[in-house]
Amino acid sequence: MTNYSDLENGRFRNPILFADYSDPDVIRVGDTYYMTASSFNYTPGLPILISHDLVNWKLVNYAIQNIAEERFNIPRHSEGVWAPAIRYHDGMFYIYYGMPDEGYYVVRTTDPLGKWEDPVCILEGKGLIDSCPFWDDDGKAYVIHGYAKSRIGFKSILGIFEMSSDGLKAISEDHFIFDGNDPKNPAVTIEGPKVYKRDGYYYIWAPAGGVKYGYQVVLRSRDIHGPYEIKEVMHTGNTVINGPHQGGLVDTVNGDEWFIHFQDRGLYGRICHLQPVHWENGWPVVGVNADDNGVGEPVYEMDKPDTGISDEPAYLQASDLFYDGTPGLMWQWLGNHNESFYGTVEHHETRDKESELFKHGCRRGLRLNALNPSGEKEPVIWKSANVLTQKIIYPLFKADIKVDATGLLPGDRTGVCMTGGQYMAAYIESKDNAYVVKVIESYGGDLDKKERVIGEYSFGDICKKYGCSIEEGLKNIRFSMLFDNDNVENSDDLFFKNVDDNENAPVLRIYLKLNDDTDLLKAVDLNVQYTPSDHTWVGAKIGIFALTSTVSSNADNSGYADFISVDVTKI
Repeated sequence: MTNYSDLENGRFRNPILFADYSDPDVIRVGDTYYMTASSFNYTPGLPILISHDLVNWKLVNYAIQNIAEERFNIPRHSEGVWAPAIRYHDGMFYIYYGMPDEGYYVVRTTDPLGKWEDPVCILEGKGLIDSCPFWDDDGKAYVIHGYAKSRIGFKSILGIFEMSSDGLKAISEDHFIFDGNDPKNPAVTIEGPKVYKRDGYYYIWAPAGGVKYGYQVVLRSRDIHGPYEIKEVMHTGNTVINGPHQGGLVDTVNGDEWFIHFQDRGLYGRICHLQPVHWENGWPVVGVNADDNGVGEPVYEMDKPDTGISDEPAYLQASDLFYDGTPGLMWQWLGNHNESFYGTVEHHETRDKESELFKHGCRRGLRLNALNPSGEKEPVIWKSANVLTQKIIYPLFKADIKVDATGLLPGDRTGVCMTGGQYMAAYIESKDNAYVVKVIESYGGDLDKKERVIGEYSFGDICKKYGCSIEEGLKNIRFSMLFDNDNVENSDDLFFKNVDDNENAPVLRIYLKLNDDTDLLKAVDLNVQYTPSDHTWVGAKIGIFALTSTVSSNADNSGYADFISVDVTKI
């Protein structure tokens, strides 16, 4: 088993993306499928993935570089870009998204792989989430959407307003079109609507019942303003795929229809599945109708969609050699970023003639400047936008991170972390004319997150163990992050098992070594154990960083750490 779902025999196995692409939406334009997903406070945001067969997906771009509101210069966890909808209309690609404290925004472009226009706020207001545009046959345009109880005081209701034909401005009052609190048509926590028109009916696809244990419903009406009938179209049934809902409907060139949706997998975030769709008596059935009751349940394995094109099996990428001195597409900053966060440095390395490094001759590493964008006396990772993160793409993995820390100045630190609702990190710090290795864990709430040291080691003593000078040691730091579970015989099983609690959850351990030896038994065990939590609407991520306790954030005078490579392998 590898990290892609294409079985290379004409069949595929769910999930199609074992990664935290939350609230996915998808469209087809010609022979290409385009997907986007929530990005919350992480930047760049609104990922763009493409496929030709709905099974093999590649991350190719982002629609926004930063979040326009300056308050996201300090990470605003659980806030930011929620549940986008992507559409193609009159030669233009549009992505609509809600920000629960600001309102509804749209970005657009004629080239989804190029630069997108700056976001435009089409309607201001708190509690406005999950927006989906719809251009009707008569030329009128609408947004159908949900509401966030945490900001507006109620939920389980869908609303609608009209917008200008160019999709850039609301032109009517917002009003309700469906109330899931009505006992006659109950749909508790209905949200995430996607709108389609078929055979004279307006269909609103929407999840209900909550993220972990919910289901998918469809509403239909002859009038876009309602009233709407409601029907459940997919639930967990007899499968292990909990809460199968929130996603997008898409067709193939031959008219077949498929539904891409997420499944909440705890610390792994919300991973993506692909389900067949067929219609019975004017209603869709999603997945397979195992009980012959008109309600589908998710499919685990089946024939690939007949799209006319079969992509080569595609991998999500996690490893990065930083050839051009910039972060690869798999990386996102913890908040708004700017050019001062990083630079480049050339590394000349001699390897065998078959190696990638030899083919490139020389390459550039990623220089992370040791900054303190939060301005706090003792910066914490939680509030530092200049932490670089990436999604977990394997249930169990080993990550080897090579870093040259000779550029650190007094007060600087550089290292690795795994983030979640709480997080853990290991780093080397320049302090009091010496260097120490620290392991920290976070505690406290979202607004008052703090860090405490749970392990501290003399870097000089570690260098003595390896028989090298401190300068040599600083130049050849290797952090190894081992995310493993001794109770799991076959890590492939975790692709398909739920992680609703910590019983099957892996544990992170971090090791330190000062050479290229890959044997963890010879590394310094930093004696830590950590299982990430997931209450920020985002799955756990691994990260790298360079921070300083100096208040100044001027990159010209800052220390730095040079990250040579990040190598992530499935175990």
